[in-house]
Formats: sequence, C-alpha cells, structure tokens
Amino acid sequence: MDTKILLENGTNELEVLEFKLDGNAYGINVAKIKEIIVYQPVTPVPNAHPSIEGIFMPRDTMITAIDLKNCLQRGTTEPGGLFIVTNFNKLDIAFHVDSVVGIHRVSWRDIIKPGSTVSTTEEGVSTGIIKFEDRLIIILDFEKIVTDINPETGLKLTDIEELGERHRNDVPILIAEDSPLLNKLIVDSLHKAGYANLIHTENGQQAYDVIQECKREGTLKEHVQCIITDIEMPLMDGHRLTKLVKSDDETKDIPIVIFSSLVNDEMKRKGEALGANAQLSKPEIGNLVRTVDQLVLNMK
Repeated sequence: MDTKILLENGTNELEVLEFKLDGNAYGINVAKIKEIIVYQPVTPVPNAHPSIEGIFMPRDTMITAIDLKNCLQRGTTEPGGLFIVTNFNKLDIAFHVDSVVGIHRVSWRDIIKPGSTVSTTEEGVSTGIIKFEDRLIIILDFEKIVTDINPETGLKLTDIEELGERHRNDVPILIAEDSPLLNKLIVDSLHKAGYANLIHTENGQQAYDVIQECKREGTLKEHVQCIITDIEMPLMDGHRLTKLVKSDDETKDIPIVIFSSLVNDEMKRKGEALGANAQLSKPEIGNLVRTVDQLVLNMK
C-alpha cells in the first residue's frame, strides 16, 4: 500500500491510515508511517517491557516491534497480521496490527477530541475520533504509547538543567500544543529557562484566534513575538497556522518554531516551504530553548 500520498502544504488536512485490531477500527497519521510489511518473526528481548514483542532487522535496520493489543490492554497479538513501521521522535518502531483497511483524507476540523468519559487528559491514548460512514475510527496517541513503554523517549527535561543559570526574559511567546501533558511540560520548561510571558493554547485555531484578537486590539507586539507550534492538532494543525501567519504582512516577521514528533526530512521540506524559522523534534526540549534564545536575540 502506498503511504506516500502528498498533500498540498498548509491545507489543514491529513491522511489517516485505518487499521483493525481485535475487530475495532483505529487510525494513525500517514505522515508517521515508513512502510507496511507482512508480519515476520521477531527476536525477544530479555527483561523488556511486556508490550515489546522483540526486535527484527529488515534491510539491516534494527526495529523494535510493539504489541499494540497489549498496549491497549486487550490481550496479546498472535503471530500473523501486519507491522506498521513508523518513524517519529527519531525512532523506528513497528506496531503489530491485525489488518489494514485503507487511507482516508480528512480535515483536522472533522476530528472530534475525545471526551473525558473516553480518555482522561493524561492517561488516555486517543487523540481524536473520526466518524466515517458506519463506524468510528479512534486515532491513537502513538507518542504516548511509546513514552509509557520507555519514558526516556519523551521530552528530556534534564536538558533544561544543563543550560545552567538563566535570567528572566519577558519576550511574549505563544504556544500551540493539543496534548495537555506536553503543553504543561513545554510551559514548565520555558519557565525554568527564564521565559515568563507565555500564552498556551490547545490547537492552531486557538492560537490563531489569539493573534487575530491582538491584531484588532493593536497589542500584537505585547503578546506575540514568537510562536511554538505542534503539527498534529485538531481544528487547525501547525502547518496551516504557519501558512496563515507567514502569508499575513502584519504577522509574517514573527518567528515560528515547529516542535513536533513528525519532524523528518519530508516534513521539514514542507515546513520550510511554509516559512517556518526552525523545526525541531519533540525530545529536543533543550534545543528548543536554545533556538528560541537565538530567534529572540535576532529580533533585538
């Protein structure tokens, strides 16, 4: 199956691969997928997490295989089915699934954020739900699934401590991040790094609304001098936000840092075409602060 469907930059759309697991429909952003391969035997890893099936090496690249059914507490997947081989946060990981249904092109506006009855903000592994024909497709938070297995793959907060003593900086920064946990971690990290004037929003649409309100009130410079945005977000994604900001004469000079698990070569090209000033993978919280430092310094 071709997973390299190209989307025009900044359209606020994504491609979702629908797959089946234990008879239920789930989804993953195609941008995370390297390839889909038929299941092959793996080598178990001693003392590994229960959700790790083992490792294997297609084409001389070592890949960790994860039993997705085990992650979702639905039992253990039997040999067979497919591996969805992914790349995000600079990691190559294969997720074991029963079958693949197909690819759907959808708008971020059509993705429903799970309610508290479906997923608590910090414990849930669903980032959104798509109503498609006669079924609901649950989009899984693969970053959280991997971080739960190995916390070292998440934001490396120790990087902030390594920056040493920092002075207070009142440059206003606008943050767009839909994960409540990551939103809080980014804000806390920037606070520790001395940045005290922060506005954090849950998605690109909320961030854009803040920008528009500041424009109307004539307070843009007082509230938004730098933007940090994720890519994957409901209502409006980070690429669409970047396109809107960089195509507006009043806001085009505001530096934008894309901070996402999806920063690979292809997505970097898209971000550059949209005018992003910097693009970093999410574990690099220390580099995020250094990048913001440099962008803010250049503005003075």
